[in-house]
Amino acid sequence: MNKNTKFIQGNEACVEGALYAGLDFFAGYPITPSTEIAEHLAKRLPEKGGKFIQMEDEIASLCAIIGASLTGHKVMTATSGPGFSLMQEALSYAVMTEIPCVIVDVQRGGPSTGIPTHGSQGDVNQARWGTHGDHAIIALTASNHQDIFEVTVNAFNLAETYRTPVILLFDEITGHMREPLTIPEKGKLELVQRLRTSVKQGVDYHPYLPREDGRLPMSDFGDVHRYNVTGLVHDMWGFPSSEPKAAYELLRHLVDKIENRANKIAMFKEYHMEDAECVLISYGASARSSLHVVEDRRIRGERLGLIELQTLWPFPSDIIREKCADSKYVMVVEQNMGQILHEVKLSVDRPDRVFLANRIDGVFITPLDIMNILRLIQGKGV
Repeated sequence: MNKNTKFIQGNEACVEGALYAGLDFFAGYPITPSTEIAEHLAKRLPEKGGKFIQMEDEIASLCAIIGASLTGHKVMTATSGPGFSLMQEALSYAVMTEIPCVIVDVQRGGPSTGIPTHGSQGDVNQARWGTHGDHAIIALTASNHQDIFEVTVNAFNLAETYRTPVILLFDEITGHMREPLTIPEKGKLELVQRLRTSVKQGVDYHPYLPREDGRLPMSDFGDVHRYNVTGLVHDMWGFPSSEPKAAYELLRHLVDKIENRANKIAMFKEYHMEDAECVLISYGASARSSLHVVEDRRIRGERLGLIELQTLWPFPSDIIREKCADSKYVMVVEQNMGQILHEVKLSVDRPDRVFLANRIDGVFITPLDIMNILRLIQGKGV
C-alpha cells in the first residue's frame, strides 16, 4: 500500500485536506456528526505550528475565524445543522466584509436537533439562503474520501481567490464511513495563497477596490495599513455609506464576482452521459447509490447516465441544461424533500420531465429505493 494511503473516516479526510491546503487556525464547538474534525485538529494542528481553540459556541467559532483570517491566516470551523443555524449572522458579515474562511457543515437530520446520528442533505438551501440580504455563496460537497480531500483543498483556494466564505456541505454518511485516502505529495495540488496588496506603508490603501480581474488584494489587519471593517454598506475605503450608488455597486460586486463565474467554479463528475436517455443528478452520499444503479442498469442495456454535483452553489444551471438537453427524463436523487430538484427544474427545458427519488427518514437512500422510483416512471411511459 502507498505510504501516503490511510484508511480513515470522511471527517478525517476533510482534516487532511485542510492541513494540506495550509490551514493554520481552527475554532469550533463539538457537535455530532462533525466532532471528529475538531478532535483530530486539536492534535494535528498544533503539531504543525497552527492554533486550535475550542469556543463556547458556534457563534463565537465563526467570529473567531473571521478575526484570524483578517490577520492573514487560513481558517476553518466545523459544525452540523443546529450550529450552522447559529452561524448565519456571522456568515452574512463575512460575505459583506469579503473575508476568506471555510465552514464545514456535516449534515444530520432536522429540523431542530432532529436525528443527530443519522444522515441528511437538508441544509442545501440553508447554505444558499440562510443568511439575510442579497448575496452569493459557494458551497461544495463530495461523495467519497478522495474527493472530500480535494474538495476541501479547493474550498480554501476559492475562499482566497474570491475573498469569500466557502461552505463544505458533507453528510453524516460520508463523514463517518471509512475507506482509503491517498494523500497527494506536496505540490501536486495547486494551492492559492492570499493576494496581498502591493501598496506601500503611508500610501492610501483601498481595501475594497477590486482589480480589473475582480480580485481584491488584502492587507493583514494590524500590519502596516489601517483600514475600517464593517458589516454596513461601505465605500472602497471600508467606511459606512448610505449612498445609493455605493450600495448598488457593492451588492452587484458581491453577487457578480461569484454568480458570473458559476461555470468556472463548477465541479462535477459525469458517468455514461454520452448516450444517456435517463439522467440521474445527485451529490454527496446519495451519488454512491445513484452510480450503482447506473452501472447495474447499463449492463442490462438501459441507457442511464449520472451527473454527480460537487459544486451546489452557485448552481451550474448552464451545465445542467446542456448535459440534459437530449435526455428523455431526469431524476434527482437526494436526501431531502427536493432542494436541488427545484434548481434542476429551473435549469432544464422540460421541467415536467424532472422527477425526485429521495428519503427524509434518516435512512441512507439505497439503489433499490432509486430503482423503485425508476420503475414507476417507466411504468407511466415517460
